[in-house]
Amino acid sequence: MASSSTFFLLLGILMVIRVCGSANDHPSTSIAVDISEPRQIPPTFLGIFFEEINHAGAGGLWAELVSNRGFEAGGRHAPSMINPWGAIGDEEAISIVTEMSSCFKNNPVALRMDILCDPSTCPPGGVGIYNPGYWGMNIEQGNTYKVVFYIKSTGPLDSVVSLVTEDGTQVLSFRRVTADAAKLKDWTKLEIALQARASYNNARFQFTTTQKGTIWLDQVSVMPNNTYKGHGFRNDLMQMLLNLKPRFLRFPGGCYVEGTYLRNAFRWKETVGPWEERPGHFGDVWGYWSDDGLGYLEYLQLAEDLDAEPVWVVNNGISFYDQVDIRLIGPFVQEMLDSVEFARGSPNTTWGSLRAKLGHPKPFNLKYIAVGNEECGFKNYIGNYLKFYKALKKNYPDIKVISNCDATWRPLDHPADLYDFHKYTNISGMLGLTHLFEKMRRDDPHAPKAFVSEYAVTYPEEKMMNGTFGGALAEAAFLLSLEQNSDVVEMVSYAPIFDNLNDRRWNPDAIFFNADKAYGIASYWVQTFFRESSGASLLKVNFPNHTLPNTHLTAISRTNSIDQKDYITVKVVNYNNITVTLKLSVVGVDPNSVRLQSKTVLTCDDLDADNTLDFPTKVVPVSSLIPSEVGKHKVLVVEPFSFSAFNITLV
Repeated sequence: MASSSTFFLLLGILMVIRVCGSANDHPSTSIAVDISEPRQIPPTFLGIFFEEINHAGAGGLWAELVSNRGFEAGGRHAPSMINPWGAIGDEEAISIVTEMSSCFKNNPVALRMDILCDPSTCPPGGVGIYNPGYWGMNIEQGNTYKVVFYIKSTGPLDSVVSLVTEDGTQVLSFRRVTADAAKLKDWTKLEIALQARASYNNARFQFTTTQKGTIWLDQVSVMPNNTYKGHGFRNDLMQMLLNLKPRFLRFPGGCYVEGTYLRNAFRWKETVGPWEERPGHFGDVWGYWSDDGLGYLEYLQLAEDLDAEPVWVVNNGISFYDQVDIRLIGPFVQEMLDSVEFARGSPNTTWGSLRAKLGHPKPFNLKYIAVGNEECGFKNYIGNYLKFYKALKKNYPDIKVISNCDATWRPLDHPADLYDFHKYTNISGMLGLTHLFEKMRRDDPHAPKAFVSEYAVTYPEEKMMNGTFGGALAEAAFLLSLEQNSDVVEMVSYAPIFDNLNDRRWNPDAIFFNADKAYGIASYWVQTFFRESSGASLLKVNFPNHTLPNTHLTAISRTNSIDQKDYITVKVVNYNNITVTLKLSVVGVDPNSVRLQSKTVLTCDDLDADNTLDFPTKVVPVSSLIPSEVGKHKVLVVEPFSFSAFNITLV
């Protein structure tokens, strides 16, 4: 499979010459773009919301290939379940059990293997254990994989560590590992490198031996050496995020932050430090275990790698079924303050020194904190929120605090810099939102701005479709309304962003993937139309859209980050089954200086269609050059059921 970066490059340079058709057969209207009074769109307008849902991180963006690497997913007791680990050899040759014998205090469970056979009686290839990862490991020829595990033994070690096909019949890479009994009397860390001599997208890791005796294993990791910048992120998925040019990263949830119960909520202090010492936790909202290799530090690193502002969603003592009393919320507030010091503190501070020790002495640029998630209606929310707000403003007055309460319903009765707006609805509901923010009051310059941190067209659960082009087109219209009203809307992100096709818990998601492939649905490609919007200038447009119902447009001026040229971009959603013609003029400039350069169109003849694993490019944007003619008006031809962006220069 070609790399995602190659795919994006080919898509981005596709240039097809098209001659505009006659406007006489199409409904038409005139639009006038005024460049004299531009208004800046917030520099953080378009971003990403990342939640650990659908194995977005564990088994997704985080490139660790071993699932349940510390044998803790079955609970901190013994015996326990070790799924997805499996045995190699029958019960007469090997006995496998978990014990509370690990060398790691936070991860007490370890695996014990009693090998009952010897070289003369063991089956060919030996006995042992295997791990298939997250629905198969993608092994690529020529790549190197770093294998780390902790081991002790009652005798000398003679074993084989390998990457093999799912049935174990084909060896992709292997290494014989031997050691004296004295070396393995106590827990010992072993590291080896495996270079793949063949590619296979459904591989497994295995540890085998024919040496009779007892072996203990713990904290087994297989990590590809070619992660993004060496930071542990899967390259193809990272490229899809980079393609959006996100200006912020909201993390790590969502409901994942809350937990169904607080005992299973995300606890940042348990996710930093050496990966072997992280206890991991069961995400009870979405129903799976995370080893927390993707922890608080990695999220901050992800934001930095994306050149995006981190937006840290903190637990404020509320889960689905638990609420900490306002009088007892102090320790949770301190946890939040410690997290800020970890991110922003100098290496001389308590938590800043830990960050520096872990390899990042430079502070992160943390300026946004969201207090809780979707909890405004809970009894203790406002009281708890105010404790967090006051503590932040006292210690870090520059941090913008985000409330869960939706000010589109009624003005907030508490201080906030931004407020969360979440909306999942059907197509008609999404189209109905296009006028929501134009109704917001603008007479108070200190009023909190909207953070549209979760939005999507969703579908009945029983359908579980990838999405639809019609839904994406409705989302495009909504995004245009947010861009138009960016004086009261500061930030926007789609949700959720990732979905492992083997564990679909939400419908739909912007990017679907499995072990070796990934594709964006139409909703993903809609977002690419706004990647130049952050920090651009919104222009006034005289557009009598009552003459063309279901047509939405905006105009911005911007500097293209690739060719460094200044452009006016007119974006148009045509939610009609007819071609629409727009006669464009730019107010206050010589008509002969206006040049149409190119257009990019996202369209499909089937509103119910979308991209799939078998047809990943059915609905993708296509760019084309536009022959430009001299004259007062420039004609923009907008195809039926389409989202179009027209790039214009002034010469």
